[in-house]
Amino acid sequence: MSEDFFKTTSVNDFKLKNIGHPPAGYNVQKTQDIYSKEPFKQKYSERKQAFISHCLQNPGSDAIKGYFYELVRISEIRGPIWLGLLESALSYIDSRFDCSDFVLLGIMRLCYQFSKNPLVTPDLLKNAKKTILSFKYWPDEPGTDSMCYWTENHHIMFASNEYLAGQLYPNEFFSNSKMTGEEKMVKARKRILKWFELRFYTGFNEWLSNIYYDEDMTALLNLIDFCEDEEIVRKAKIIMDLMLFDMALNSYYGQFVSTHGRCYAAEKKNALVESTIDTMKLVFGMGNFANKDNMSAVTLALSEKYTPPEVIMDIAQDISRAEMENRQRVSINIREARRWGINYKDVDNGLILLSFESYVHPKTINVMVKMLDRFRWWDNEFFQEFKPFKHVLQIGRYFGLTKALAHMFKKDLTRNTREENNIYTYRTPDYMLSSSQDYRKGYGGDQQHIWQASLGPEAVCFTTHPGGYGNTSPEGYWLGSGYLPRVAQVKNVLIAVYKIPRMGGILLSKNLRFTHAWFPKSKFDEVIEKNGWVCARYQNGFLALFSQNTYQWQVEGEEKDKDLIVDGRQNIWIIELGRKDQYQSFSNFVDSVTTSKLIFGKLSVQYTSPSQGLLEFGWKGDLKQNGQNVSLKNYPRYENPYSHTSFGAKKVHIEHSEQHLDLEFEK
Repeated sequence: MSEDFFKTTSVNDFKLKNIGHPPAGYNVQKTQDIYSKEPFKQKYSERKQAFISHCLQNPGSDAIKGYFYELVRISEIRGPIWLGLLESALSYIDSRFDCSDFVLLGIMRLCYQFSKNPLVTPDLLKNAKKTILSFKYWPDEPGTDSMCYWTENHHIMFASNEYLAGQLYPNEFFSNSKMTGEEKMVKARKRILKWFELRFYTGFNEWLSNIYYDEDMTALLNLIDFCEDEEIVRKAKIIMDLMLFDMALNSYYGQFVSTHGRCYAAEKKNALVESTIDTMKLVFGMGNFANKDNMSAVTLALSEKYTPPEVIMDIAQDISRAEMENRQRVSINIREARRWGINYKDVDNGLILLSFESYVHPKTINVMVKMLDRFRWWDNEFFQEFKPFKHVLQIGRYFGLTKALAHMFKKDLTRNTREENNIYTYRTPDYMLSSSQDYRKGYGGDQQHIWQASLGPEAVCFTTHPGGYGNTSPEGYWLGSGYLPRVAQVKNVLIAVYKIPRMGGILLSKNLRFTHAWFPKSKFDEVIEKNGWVCARYQNGFLALFSQNTYQWQVEGEEKDKDLIVDGRQNIWIIELGRKDQYQSFSNFVDSVTTSKLIFGKLSVQYTSPSQGLLEFGWKGDLKQNGQNVSLKNYPRYENPYSHTSFGAKKVHIEHSEQHLDLEFEK
């Protein structure tokens, strides 16, 4: 039940057919921005102007995200504007297609920031007002649709839109809800503040998402720029600062290539096409402007009230240190929801629990059935898997059977759920390795990206158990996972243990009997295979990958020499990284790693790493390094050279090079 589930022909046709043609005189010369690892040393204000120039030369192409670039043309009064893009955006929202909420974010900015702009016509504003007053802002309002309201990013987008719509038209009635604008502000404010509270104290359950941070930041920036409630504005700025801090800690030369709570296949393989690469270059001076119709970069460039803290921008550019370790904990365990003021019974709290995508968790299944009834979700495209079981679930809720069913199939049915996660990122000037430590081993996966090694934008490596041969989760070949591994990382070394169930489940009825690694030979400068290891060099970074079971390269199709396939339901993958400064040459690295001692047990391994010593790890038991236990859980909120913050702390202190930033949620 992921957001790419609802990709109907009508939506795709709409994107292609309803924007019309650019007006006469709408001349642009498209440019291609080149990625560079070297920091863009200009001031933030100068980088904003560089991005604005890029947008003016590279207009958007659809009414979903593409029209955001049109807002830049409006701001610069570089007419004529492509009204077809903007009118089609309104039609998209009126149709209540999924993701209408993030399309509405741009319309809200248009009405607040550019209502008096000479390029914005009275008819456009009139139509925008009609759309805003008739939109469905939450599932408890009338109407049946297939919009996704409940995931973490949609929560804040819908709430931000509803609050600002109410503030814009406080005394008018909204035709769908029959509420006044003032009433909508009261309703949305509660959701906004609860979302802020959870993000500050527990981080993001869609952790480090290079897809959904883009949407989250756009919603926050709208609140910062236009909301008149001082508490909302102050807390929105705090969450923006923390998001940029997350990105600074877990990126590599402007590439957001860490473990991700939600990520898609193309973005895993190529950092230059992920959704925050423009934002990285704008804020941190590294990356490239990628013609991706980026929302957050546009809103940052247009924002008049938010400037990223200097200390966070400097931390992102602190890339010359020999090593940087970051440990951080995000999200909560669903069984501990009451600790965070969330109960399991009423639908308001049920919607908060759904932000963790805990659809059929044993703790949440009963309130889920209640919401399916209350919100007419049996006909929502996201919940079609539930529809055949409608009467069974309705009756089972009253007789207490649904919890037993959810518990019986929990490893398959809760594959979307994003609970507590301990993140480990290790970075040097020549590579970065990032993972989710011991995260939900043996559970079904969705769009979680558990680990990745990165030496360059496309010189990357990661493993998955594919759910199928498609490109939608959970049946994707590279998107998401059929079942998740048990992973442990110590600095530059990572071990991933896979144990795939024999029997299929309800959401994934058949389990493929192999795991595989993305290893694109052509994107590295050298590749050497020796003693069962596959070793690669990219510039001054080195990588070595080993599979317990025999591997074979894909020998045909688009993924020839990119896909390493290993048969078997059980397998152990080992990866070690190094650099020239450490080994003097690639050949020395290859010799050191490929002659290292490996002893495999039943789903366990003892690996004598040339850099980290004896590592012992398996499907069960502790990770041991040179005989000592290494903790894989209960990480702090942040533990890195710039911040030492306990989980749940009331203040996050960030410090670097005599600069500091104190973020206090309650003050």
